[in-house]
Amino acid sequence: MRFREKLIEFLLLSCGLLTVLTTIGIIWVLAVQAVEFFRVVYIWDFFTDTQWTPLFSDKHFGILPLLSGTLLTTLIAVAVALPLGLVIAIYLNEYAPKGFRTTVKPMLEILAAIPTVVYGYFALMTVTPFLQQFIPGMAGFNALSAGIVMGIMIIPLISSLSEDALYAVPKSLREASYGMGATKLQTVFRVLVPAASSGIIVSVILAISRAVGETMIVAVAAGMQPRLTFNPLVPIETITTFIVQVSLGDVAHGTIEFKTIFAAGITLFAFTFILNNISFIIKKRYQEHYE
Repeated sequence: MRFREKLIEFLLLSCGLLTVLTTIGIIWVLAVQAVEFFRVVYIWDFFTDTQWTPLFSDKHFGILPLLSGTLLTTLIAVAVALPLGLVIAIYLNEYAPKGFRTTVKPMLEILAAIPTVVYGYFALMTVTPFLQQFIPGMAGFNALSAGIVMGIMIIPLISSLSEDALYAVPKSLREASYGMGATKLQTVFRVLVPAASSGIIVSVILAISRAVGETMIVAVAAGMQPRLTFNPLVPIETITTFIVQVSLGDVAHGTIEFKTIFAAGITLFAFTFILNNISFIIKKRYQEHYE
């Protein structure tokens, strides 16, 4: 029995160390290759140059066009997913019958299991032609369609986590609100949502991280034209789509053009790492508040 316990303990420790070592390995590969890149390209130019043309004869290595494309599609996605996800969470938690909630919530989360390339072609072949009927000047590849479909994709993330946060609010707060004469709608928006705000914020931050790292939707529907713009009607390029573009094999391994993907990758990694840590801190405070 003692041997079995030690074996289980060793296996659990090994699994935990494996995830840590994998993360360290990813950081190490990105950092080593990025350092070699920054020996050729000044880091100041990398973050201030407004052109990104490493694959052209006139080479510029400014990451700002990729950052603006990533930020634009992410903001559109969150603008779509946050209100819809929050409304769905409130309805499932406060208004829907219990049987309906237990049935619909798993069905809603199926959206997260759909391959993102399917979302990409849905944005390109369905959403873009539909929007072009109302916005004639919209390009065939654009940030708006990609952002909207990304928002649909991350709705389950926001709705599920927000619903869990609302469900965790003590019943005594609801009863106290009703005892003061508040209606159900007033209780939801003036008591429950503020009480669950930390959990809702965590869901939004995680959804942003998911949108920032999305690849196939923007690769298929947003185009691959790096430009420093916040116009959602024109083609743009994100950090992830550029990494895909270079990784296709047309760029020679070991060249400065190839090493751009590591500089872009470590920038993306740092951004998502910061967002995930912010969500962890907020979640920890949220849990401590109700313990």
